[in-house]
Amino acid sequence: MRQKLARVIGGVAMVALVAGGTACSSGEESAGGDACGSKIAFFGALTGSSAALGINENNGVKLAVDKYNKENADCKVELVPLDSQGSPDQAPGLAQKAIDDAKILGIVGPAYSGETEAAGPLFNEAGLVAVTASATNPTLSKQGWKTFFRVVGNDFSQGPAAGTYIKNVMKADRVYVIDDQSAYGVGLADEVKKVLGSAVVGSDKVQGEGKQTDFSGAVTKAKAANVKAIFYGGYYQEAGLIRKQLTAAGVTAPMVAGDGVNDGAYITSAGEAAAEGTILTCPCQPATEARGTFGQDYKALNGTDPGTYSDTAYDAANILLAGIKAGKTTREGLLEFVKGYTGEGVAANYKFVEGGELDPAQVKVWAFKVVGGKVVPDQEIPKS
Repeated sequence: MRQKLARVIGGVAMVALVAGGTACSSGEESAGGDACGSKIAFFGALTGSSAALGINENNGVKLAVDKYNKENADCKVELVPLDSQGSPDQAPGLAQKAIDDAKILGIVGPAYSGETEAAGPLFNEAGLVAVTASATNPTLSKQGWKTFFRVVGNDFSQGPAAGTYIKNVMKADRVYVIDDQSAYGVGLADEVKKVLGSAVVGSDKVQGEGKQTDFSGAVTKAKAANVKAIFYGGYYQEAGLIRKQLTAAGVTAPMVAGDGVNDGAYITSAGEAAAEGTILTCPCQPATEARGTFGQDYKALNGTDPGTYSDTAYDAANILLAGIKAGKTTREGLLEFVKGYTGEGVAANYKFVEGGELDPAQVKVWAFKVVGGKVVPDQEIPKS
């Protein structure tokens, strides 16, 4: 379990937020004007089949902005929601919309790896900092972008952890691996295969983004292979249907999947009985582990408990807001602030290393399990 650190008012002790006063009066960036009326944007799916995780994150960002504005009532920051529907095809146009709004100083997101691949070059060219709370494909930090940062571990941490759990905890020696051909799904599946080696007795590819609903081909192959576990690299909408169809075909081997499936919407899609026992990994802690009053504050504002990546999105937003508070009122200034940022959030402690990656010492990967129709924490997976 995460070691509990000192509780603080508002749930987070961001180092850069300690200084008093508002950014309006700091005058730190004479060329940038004041921060009053500045904007940050959330970039991710808010509608469509991929919306559940995006809504989790957007609600976390809303809480951060709400708290900031209450503390800085005479110098507020506006939140701009950018609904990508999780589609890489929509990402470039949406990124350009953000770039064209000179008041937007930073982005929380994009939420998914595919849309980050599509939007990243545009943000980099414009010098618009983007801090993702959930895009985990390792290649994103290898593009030479100066504006990309993430507050979670990548699939080089999550994939091996998932493979380790399958091997050491489940002790499954016959595993079938399926991915949705997305940047995220393929990357995660490949890392799992590396760990499991010869225990992978078959693999298949399906279509994501709601483009496929009949998975009988993959189901038939998995059943014929007499597997002990099925790993799926992709998102919850397809994962739920695959699990449902596996169960209908008499395949009782448990499914293991990554953070893209770690949402209650997966259970709805699969059906409670079929989803029972599914293992879901995440390079994040359980929301119940979030420090301070985050959980209570989130529910009070949004009317629901925090979900996967609600806390990391909250922290990502607070990093941007800390920069604005410190008088970083230009995109260039805020980018430099984030690059050198060190601080404590509700989900983790933050320091960025090469490529905008979170310091590996701060990365934790947890396994969650579907029990009684709910996703509950199972265990933190030890680093290999």
